Amino acid sequence: MSLDLDDLNTSSMDKDLQDFLVIEQQKAHFQQQIHRLNEICWDKCVTDKPSSKLDSRTEGCLNNCVDRFIDASLAITQRFAQLIQKQSMN
Repeated sequence: MSLDLDDLNTSSMDKDLQDFLVIEQQKAHFQQQIHRLNEICWDKCVTDKPSSKLDSRTEGCLNNCVDRFIDASLAITQRFAQLIQKQSMN
């Protein structure tokens, strides 16, 4: 079996397309996380009818909510990475 230039170009294009799709999926996942974060923190912190400016209590609540959401996401990601690394060693 021999490869010609057309086969090489096709496989290179396939790899480029796969890389592009992975990046786009990561972007979509990130956008979903941001949307979820907005919903969770908004529902938790904005209890009164919003005005043109956030009061200090609401602003503090939103800051804390975002910080905890990020902390939890990082902890979960690190735990999955540890599990994958442990599995790859076995």
